[in-house]
Amino acid sequence: MPERFVRTSVPDPRGWLRLDGDRTRTDRYDDHVGLAPGRMSGMVDDGDTDFPLPRGATGFFLAMDGPLPETDLRPFRTALYAAARVVEGQVGEIESQEYPRTFHTASIVDRTGESVVLCHAHHPWIAFAQERRNWYAEEFLPPPPWASAFAEAGFVVLSSEQLATPLSDVDTSELTKGEWRHIRSYGITTLGGTLFNAWA
Repeated sequence: MPERFVRTSVPDPRGWLRLDGDRTRTDRYDDHVGLAPGRMSGMVDDGDTDFPLPRGATGFFLAMDGPLPETDLRPFRTALYAAARVVEGQVGEIESQEYPRTFHTASIVDRTGESVVLCHAHHPWIAFAQERRNWYAEEFLPPPPWASAFAEAGFVVLSSEQLATPLSDVDTSELTKGEWRHIRSYGITTLGGTLFNAWA
């Protein structure tokens, strides 16, 4: 019987996925986005390719495995307004994730223009882009100086170099055959394209 994938917007009652060494396990965190200390916490801006893709990274899951975790929008909004204060700007439109997208979209507007901020719907990952789109491949920007507001709120800020990493250099051992079918059928070849996409 072929694998059947669905999406969910229901929070995972077990808590957030925590990456611990080479294993993926689930821990309970408080109301805000929680991150385990170590290689996935804080700013990630050094082009490090040691990035394991946990369950939920693509937005697909097997129904029998239960729903995916959900990134809490409250700390995301808080970080957006903190970043806007730093640049003496304002927060633009905030678009919540809707099927089939795997991410929320927002922006910071200041005197230099609009910066688009992407927030993964199932894991606390942040990326930056030049324009709003339903999917991305390599159209990511380096994190601006005020991206530290998101790291301070508990998010992982991903660099444009890391998002451009070929999937061949990423730990994809948690991905299922069904997820690989989608990745190949859409011609996705990078980490960023896998995380920030619309599979429809």
